[in-house]
Amino acid sequence: MATDELAGRSAPRTAARDPGEAPGRSLPVAAVAVETPLAHLDRVFEYTVPDELTADAVPGARVRVRFAGRDLEGFVLERRAQPEHDGRLSPLRRVVSPEPVLTPEVRTLARAVADRYAGTLSDVLRLALPKRHATAERNLPLHPPAHAAPDPAETADPADPADPAGQADAAGQADAADSRTPFPPAPEPGPWAAYPAGPAWLRRLAEGGSPGAAWSALPTRRRDDDWPRAFAVAAATALAGGRGSLLVVPDHRDVARLDRELTEVLGVGRHVRLTADQGPQARYTAWLKVLRGHVRVVIGTRAAAFAPVHHLGLVAWWDDGDDLLAEPRAPYHQTGVVLSLRAGQCGAALLAGGFVRSLRTQVEVEAGRLVAVSAAATVVRAAAPVVTVAGEGLDEERDGPAARAHLPSRAWRVAKDALVDGPVLVQVPRRGYLPSLSCAECRSAVRCARCAGPMALGSSGAPPACRWCGTTMATSGFECTHCGARRLRSAVTGARRTAEEIGRAFPGVPVIASGSGEVLAEVGPEPAIVIATPGAEPVAEGGYTAVLLLDAWASLDLPVLDAPLESLRRWAAAAALARPGRAVVLSGVPEVVVLPAVEALVRWDPAWLAERELAERRELGLPPAARFVQLTGPRRALDDALTHLDLPAGASVLGPMPVSTSRAGEAAPAGQVAPAAQSSHARHERPGDRRDDTGPDWHVFVRIDSERTLELTRALSSLRAFRSARKDAEVVTVRVDPHESW
Repeated sequence: MATDELAGRSAPRTAARDPGEAPGRSLPVAAVAVETPLAHLDRVFEYTVPDELTADAVPGARVRVRFAGRDLEGFVLERRAQPEHDGRLSPLRRVVSPEPVLTPEVRTLARAVADRYAGTLSDVLRLALPKRHATAERNLPLHPPAHAAPDPAETADPADPADPAGQADAAGQADAADSRTPFPPAPEPGPWAAYPAGPAWLRRLAEGGSPGAAWSALPTRRRDDDWPRAFAVAAATALAGGRGSLLVVPDHRDVARLDRELTEVLGVGRHVRLTADQGPQARYTAWLKVLRGHVRVVIGTRAAAFAPVHHLGLVAWWDDGDDLLAEPRAPYHQTGVVLSLRAGQCGAALLAGGFVRSLRTQVEVEAGRLVAVSAAATVVRAAAPVVTVAGEGLDEERDGPAARAHLPSRAWRVAKDALVDGPVLVQVPRRGYLPSLSCAECRSAVRCARCAGPMALGSSGAPPACRWCGTTMATSGFECTHCGARRLRSAVTGARRTAEEIGRAFPGVPVIASGSGEVLAEVGPEPAIVIATPGAEPVAEGGYTAVLLLDAWASLDLPVLDAPLESLRRWAAAAALARPGRAVVLSGVPEVVVLPAVEALVRWDPAWLAERELAERRELGLPPAARFVQLTGPRRALDDALTHLDLPAGASVLGPMPVSTSRAGEAAPAGQVAPAAQSSHARHERPGDRRDDTGPDWHVFVRIDSERTLELTRALSSLRAFRSARKDAEVVTVRVDPHESW
């Protein structure tokens, strides 16, 4: 790359100028963050500002620059009177839009997220800022329609040489207009009255404080007491004090519920939605409404965490343990961590809510940074459903061996009685028909002869097919490699097969499926059986009359550290949809030992399980007591990366080791690598064969104390920059806090 093809670079990062200060000719240099995926170019570059662009090239504006022989987009971070680079500077090519989309607060947050996750600023900005839509930019008024635009004299100093035209930027004008908006009065505590610490937390929020709360929500089916109403009341309380709110939930169904409650509590037009399912124009219009101060309340999914809310006073998110809050793209950040960073930077109140408390939240509670907000034990007992475990000995004379069936007789009786006056929810942990097969004699798992992937049945009468490479197998041609038997049996029953079985068990009752392919948001109060996979349970009007949680072992056997907490989170989310006092039956629980997750569900005490799990993790030195970072790539590339990684003192390396988890989350057999990107061109590799050291199927874990996270991420950022500058062809992926380590 020729030197004259790059703009001059600035080593130190200085603070961005106030967005209300429009730069003039006295600031002819623009510091620009160029959008490039190369880690060694994660820095600020300087460009000269042509006279015809000086009014539009404001801090935060999108620009196009010449970079390494190509035209790339970037963002103006600040304007400078003198360059910090001694060489010749290239001029800005053009201003894509004078809209100051990258506010100082969002820029600071993006930099903190990049540093925390060993990523680059460009990676974070790509996820934080929506793509520009020119029509939306033109059509949306600069100021809230209900109010006249402020006098320019109120928002800019005509004598300021940095603003020769006497014009403030759009964000400053919108903020001034928004300050005139009459805010609604603070609402009554509503759902928060059921929690001893709830009203006190709201008072501090209304007074402009920054209280942090870990909220253990009660299961309830009344709209005026449910968690969306509680979030809406908290947002209205912050808005009454002139501060904005940012509410993040896992998926679009939660957004719809929260949207309905906010409209009822705040009124129409007081908030916007930011979700991935919006079209480009609708999404950018909503985002501009926030930037220009039309609204101060934002709800959405994980990308909404970076919304440029004015005077942010509350950040809140629901269900911290949901994997939908974990970003699947670099730098692989977790939404709860991002919102915690943002609350700390702007002094906002923080609310982490859910039926189950994650270990990340438990760490904050025990450190005193979050206050536990939970109901009294008597209130919890009155609100919680009645949970029973099939086969625990209560009906031995009636159940017998049937207690261990896929649909135990106790669960069948509960469902039969509950169908008299409403719908029954059946949670099945696996999708599909028969997602796993085994030998009928020795119970050994049936594996594909081509790639050793799991064999499954997609529907009744279909031949067994590999879930990894798609290879089919004739049922008549099966022969077990362990015992020679020729008969197959189902090892796991999926949602579709469960629907068939229950349809035969309850003839004449409607069976509704919600899962992969079609996820329902709501069902009516009429008697019906609703089959759903975890996370796809629809809300029933008035609540379910019973909830059946089948195949508990499938959740408890997940190959992750968080299996107990994840199982409890799945069960609690479904059980909370039942009417108060109605039956919840958990089946398929292993009988060998008493399981803490099952005990926590029966007692409805998720905080106890979180405390227990965290204590055990600390004793063993596992996350979150220690920080884990995963490096994944070809074996030779990993060895080279470890050679050049300058590890901080106290860090330890585990591996390299082969990646042993498939893209479907199912463990491969011993000695077999399950590629992360398995395809029809899968390798013809059998257990025991020598692995290909050039394949992307090896990883290492780096462990360090949590207090020294930034030391490790800085070392990893330096490693990424070194490999990027060296133009290594083999990619080594870096993930801080990988999901499987939690």
